[in-house]
Amino acid sequence: MVRPDHPIPTDVRRTRAEMGRRAAEHVVTILAQTLAAQPRARVVFACAPSQNEFLAELISQSQGLIDWARIDGFHMDEYIGLGAKHPAGFRTYLRRRLLDHVRLGSFAEIHGEAADSAQEATRYAAMLAAAPIDLICLGIGENGHIAFNDPPVADFDDPVRVKVVDLDHACRQQQLNDGCFASLADVPPKALSLTIPVFRQARHLSVVVPGMRKAQAVAAACLGPLTPKCPASILRTHPSVRLFLDEFAALQLKA
Repeated sequence: MVRPDHPIPTDVRRTRAEMGRRAAEHVVTILAQTLAAQPRARVVFACAPSQNEFLAELISQSQGLIDWARIDGFHMDEYIGLGAKHPAGFRTYLRRRLLDHVRLGSFAEIHGEAADSAQEATRYAAMLAAAPIDLICLGIGENGHIAFNDPPVADFDDPVRVKVVDLDHACRQQQLNDGCFASLADVPPKALSLTIPVFRQARHLSVVVPGMRKAQAVAAACLGPLTPKCPASILRTHPSVRLFLDEFAALQLKA
């Protein structure tokens, strides 16, 4: 059941760098408070160029404040068919942008290269279900997706935590726009993705969204109908969510 929605607390900064700095400050505060109250924290990270500034600031600001050995990490999606070291894979992204710089207590990989994708979805879902997720650091796609819950496959009350999804054209085009692949034909058509209930059940959500190409999706998420046609609109029902934008992503909010 979807709870009544509310305005998303939003922090708009002039540049991507300032946006990343503010988001990192927020996440460091959440992690410090969580680790002060319990032995470990479970955190899911998005893997996309939109997160570059935030992750760089998170590494810098967490020094001396966060004991990363007490954090168990997860990621939210992976292309089916890509190996762990594929340059366009999300595990490769997160290693380069975070895991090579801080030493997490553990990091659970989604195996996109698994022979049985459905079985891999079940395996990863069980790991997520083992204990509450304390924080998810996410973005919003150009089509309004969160993780790879594109409008055609998004389900606010999905019965599973991880599933195989077909990527819609807008989503695959975004991967090309981001420079992750040389051509649209190179973008895999399927992926494994965390589902929307994982986001709804997490204790905290920190959402980082830069760029003019995201402005329409941000406006739909914040101001439009609460509908799977804009999956990110579900963020308006979460009790602890914060949205960080640069001025370009916020253009249609200001209008």
